[in-house]
Amino acid sequence: MSNASYPATRMRRTRAYDWSRRMQRETVLTASDLIWPLFVTDGEGVEDPVRSLPGVSRWSVDGIVKRAREAVDLGIPCIALFPNTPASARSEDGAEALNPDNLMCRAIKAVRDACGSDIGILTDVALDPYTSHGQDGLVDEDGYVLNDDTVAVLVDQALVQADAGADIVAPSDMMDGRVKAIRMALEMNGHPNVQIMSYAAKYASAFYGPFRDAVGSGGLLKGDKKSYQMDPANGDEALREIALDIAEGADSVMVKPGLAYLDVVWRAKQQFGVPIYAYQVSGEYALIEAGAAAGIGDRDALLMEKLVAFKRAGCSGVLTYHAPVAARLLNG
Repeated sequence: MSNASYPATRMRRTRAYDWSRRMQRETVLTASDLIWPLFVTDGEGVEDPVRSLPGVSRWSVDGIVKRAREAVDLGIPCIALFPNTPASARSEDGAEALNPDNLMCRAIKAVRDACGSDIGILTDVALDPYTSHGQDGLVDEDGYVLNDDTVAVLVDQALVQADAGADIVAPSDMMDGRVKAIRMALEMNGHPNVQIMSYAAKYASAFYGPFRDAVGSGGLLKGDKKSYQMDPANGDEALREIALDIAEGADSVMVKPGLAYLDVVWRAKQQFGVPIYAYQVSGEYALIEAGAAAGIGDRDALLMEKLVAFKRAGCSGVLTYHAPVAARLLNG
């Protein structure tokens, strides 16, 4: 730390003008740092607003294609897809996840056909959008989520998505050992360049409610997810989870939610030499929108300040529903 003192050093000196503030800026956010999560629903020409996520809609596949083209135009490098599976296709075992013509796979193929390699496609690997009980895996008679049986299904789900054209598969289930199993399956089935972005430190958070509404699993969930998602009180455990997923073959790892866990992002960035991502989850997004609507501050300023905080903490990128808004602000 410098021993300089006032007035030889005036900390405000470099803040006096905009050009100087820009020169001194330590953290830079660009559209390339954004991943845009999108919800896929059944039908054609459908735009179905999510009530608990103001400004966010579920889109039929043709609408997802339009959003993907919009992302390309805005310089957003990747979209993340999440299906709102019809109730009639949900089951105890989540078998629809393995259907090569399910919503997710149809959206992947349509975006790939429309955009080629101009956009990255990240896909969610978990069973909660497909199960009738809302859990991320297979359950026993007591409702406990079975680890190894679930992993076997997740492997097949990841392969179905990779076959459809996914660039990054993102297991969000928090089962032990699933990254290694998926990596081995990808290697053995002709997908050596499909990346794995592991939800390595996913917490049992109260901020997920609007997302569950968006994918139609909120009202279905029986019990909670505390037997596999992490305790919000634990930080050291998150580093163990991240280390394991890296060793098993994850190309990048995610901390979810984002803002309440920036300490975990920072610690992971200091300890591991892999890209770290954060998910600005639905509850965080909704609070910005609600706060702006209540007049506590300017919406654009609030969202940009939070996105910069993710980058300052060490994120390589951020999954955010504000991606198109932020990209326009950054590009403008």
